[in-house]
Amino acid sequence: MVHVFLPLPALLLFLVLPFSPVDGGRVLVFPGEYSHWLNMRNIMEELVRRNHSVTVLIPDASPSVNYSSRDAAKFNFLVFKVTSCKHNSRFLFSSSGPVQQIRVRDWMWRMTDLMVQQCDSMLKNEQLMATLRDAAFDVVLLDPMVMCGDLVADLLGLPLILSLRFSFGGVFERHCGHAPAPPSYVPVTPLPYSDRMTVVERLMNTVTYVGTSAMTELFWRLTMDRYYSEVKGTPSSVCGTLGNADIWLIRTFWDLDTPRPTPPNFKYVGGLHCKPAKKLPEDMEVYVQSSGDAGVVVVSFGSMVTNLTSERADVIAMALGRIPQKVIWRYSGETPKGLAANIKIYDWIPQNDLLGHPKTRAFVTHGGTNGLYEAVYHGVPVVGVPLFGDQHYNLAHLTRRTASIVIDFNRLTADEMTEALHTVINQPSYRSNMKHLSALHRDQPMTPLNTAVFWVEFVMRHSGAQHLRLASHHLNWFQYHSVDTAAFLLLVTATTTALCWAGVRCFLQRCRRRGGREKND
Repeated sequence: MVHVFLPLPALLLFLVLPFSPVDGGRVLVFPGEYSHWLNMRNIMEELVRRNHSVTVLIPDASPSVNYSSRDAAKFNFLVFKVTSCKHNSRFLFSSSGPVQQIRVRDWMWRMTDLMVQQCDSMLKNEQLMATLRDAAFDVVLLDPMVMCGDLVADLLGLPLILSLRFSFGGVFERHCGHAPAPPSYVPVTPLPYSDRMTVVERLMNTVTYVGTSAMTELFWRLTMDRYYSEVKGTPSSVCGTLGNADIWLIRTFWDLDTPRPTPPNFKYVGGLHCKPAKKLPEDMEVYVQSSGDAGVVVVSFGSMVTNLTSERADVIAMALGRIPQKVIWRYSGETPKGLAANIKIYDWIPQNDLLGHPKTRAFVTHGGTNGLYEAVYHGVPVVGVPLFGDQHYNLAHLTRRTASIVIDFNRLTADEMTEALHTVINQPSYRSNMKHLSALHRDQPMTPLNTAVFWVEFVMRHSGAQHLRLASHHLNWFQYHSVDTAAFLLLVTATTTALCWAGVRCFLQRCRRRGGREKND
């Protein structure tokens, strides 16, 4: 049986809301996990600061959202139980073990199973749905990696705002959001190409473009499209429901990404989590100051990867031990052998504050979007060690701007990493290029966070933003691609050509008959 667990703040919310006047709006949030959650939380915190009520709907098995933490004082957590979800979520989001290869087929099927279980736990839970209806929310803020949040918004009749970095192959953006992405100059994620591709790159880009589109559509039709249709009672689809979104908050910007045509309801808010550095904890500040003129190097592989295989960790530790800088490394695995005196390991670090410290000289990172934007914001050059996801794509853009050096994780040697660190620290071009990107990023009419929150409030004020959606959402495929008009023009052209040819033949036949009569005469 599926149960709804309401932590005390959330329970008080639903007891108090109907009787208490609220100056702000009511926002229902479906956050993602790990870095997605950290990013979404920045928007949520700003909404709360502006006197809006924020309710977070999450499964009890969430691997990264601690709904009993200090965040419970800021947000209203509505927690629902998902049967057999704990094992699957650990499989999909595990960060406790070393980085390893996961069989894609197993991952896909387990992900589908988890999605259906999670959707059932929300949509087929009458108590939960009644609670959501009674709360009278003004808008739904959804990370589309959370399946069925869009379906909840649709059933509740609420405006929908999506927040995402990218989808694999850009399928969500292209198919659901109708964002144009010509493969001739828009590289398909996660291909690490620029917008000026060679013939071979354009060929690979086009093949990937078609392949990801076909595979994603097939996957949806075989799995979730049927589920959406069953729940709504009418033919429906994942893409059709996501496409109803009023605003798409895309967590990137043109300092890291390539320019492309965008619909008016796509708002680019990359780096919305970036902020000026705060003071470091006292013990960490003492350690940083002890580095002298050499400075410090910050090392982190993100919120999902906190430890590595012993062999890889030893290689990285050997490289870091050879540089004159002090090293602050976020790492919770087995302590590497022969850890040098200049390296200090922490389970957690205030990454943004460290990157904004004047003594920070370089950042060793996996290339996640959050960390890279913090590096760009503070102008710190990067040594990238991409592991998965969008990381190769992100780092490729920085490398082309001579702001980072990328090393292959599986093949890196201590010599290679030492040389890369020496280069980005001692060659002025790397830091100056990052400072230039930092200036571009900061030179905006509003900060990315204020832009994101403005559009959330805009949708609440106007009960949506449908006037920004393209009319293409109301066209079927042959109308969208002008197949009907092309067929009509082809028919007219063919008819006109046939009539002209018939006229010419008739004229020629008459001329021949007249010529024959003249000869006979």
